[in-house]
Amino acid sequence: MISFNKPPFTGNEEKYVLESIRSNKISGDGEFTKRCHQWFEEKLQCKKALLTTSCTHALEMAAILLDIKEGDEVIMPSYTFVSTANAFVLRGAKIVFVDIRPDTLNIDETKIEQAITEKTKAIAPVHYAGVACEMDAIMDIAGRHNLFVVEDAAQGMMSSYKGKALGTIGHLGAFSFHETKNYTSAGEGGLLIINDEKFIQRAEIIREKGTNRSLFFRGMVDKYSWVDVGSSYLMNDVSAAYLWGNLEKADEINQYRLTTWQKYYDALKKLEEKGLIELPTIPDGCVQNAHMFYLKVKDLDVRTALLEHLKQNDILAVFHYVPLHSAPAGFTFGRFEGEDRFTTCESERLIRLPMYYELKESDIELISYNINGFFN
Repeated sequence: MISFNKPPFTGNEEKYVLESIRSNKISGDGEFTKRCHQWFEEKLQCKKALLTTSCTHALEMAAILLDIKEGDEVIMPSYTFVSTANAFVLRGAKIVFVDIRPDTLNIDETKIEQAITEKTKAIAPVHYAGVACEMDAIMDIAGRHNLFVVEDAAQGMMSSYKGKALGTIGHLGAFSFHETKNYTSAGEGGLLIINDEKFIQRAEIIREKGTNRSLFFRGMVDKYSWVDVGSSYLMNDVSAAYLWGNLEKADEINQYRLTTWQKYYDALKKLEEKGLIELPTIPDGCVQNAHMFYLKVKDLDVRTALLEHLKQNDILAVFHYVPLHSAPAGFTFGRFEGEDRFTTCESERLIRLPMYYELKESDIELISYNINGFFN
């Protein structure tokens, strides 16, 4: 069976995890956490990077930092993971979903402005498959309407938009190190990126359970105490140690995935030329990270048949999100603004193929052979 995903393992992770365990500093903000923070701040060129227990928690921290309250509205695509919405719903916000673009499956930037009301507080674009949303347009809209932008860059580490790393363009950005992502902290993990300096001190407080503990350890206060709301959002240092093993080989992992992505694209291009499938689009100005390779078929029936065909040939491929506005909680906590022209129909056409570091070339050939065979 060709599995859908395997977490990246480069060789040094085991050694670093053992080092962390033996250091007697295995809770948050240990030596490996500090190494990771420095790496992110230098690589992404951001004001502050803070490791968290998950991307979900990074988004929750963002919602607290923006003082999202009961009655506020947050605009986002419906084609995303539930955490994008939950983070703001937990603060009492109403989610306003707008349609996606059919080319990238990202939020349609031309639909955002019509969804803005006097209650709108923020926009949460999601960089699907590590391909950037049209951030210039989104930031322009946010600037003109005095709104915050929280980039859900869960899938976007090592991707960029017009030379800027994803997650560093909006006021705040959130990344995931779940085992299905390009880089992992041994299962779960996340990162909050802060691009507006006014949020840095409060972010540290929120992440430390609402205490000013970080200031205390830097000698800025003589004792620490409870000063704000917060929770335990710190990644443990053992997980950071595993992540460090990935980050040391970040460029190598990225290049391997890009090569794999291109091999898929080349092997399936003829099917697209025949009009049988659609392959991913990477707009000008966007540098992707090959987080996933997907294809789109005619409709739900073809997708169901192709997934079954691949399964029968020991290949595990999957579909992706069910649009949030069609889910029970979506009716309760949100509304769809405008016409659902692409969100639902595009979601029913999409298939994600196996994609991971060290996926064998022979596996790519076998997968492509079976897809071509299905259509031919």
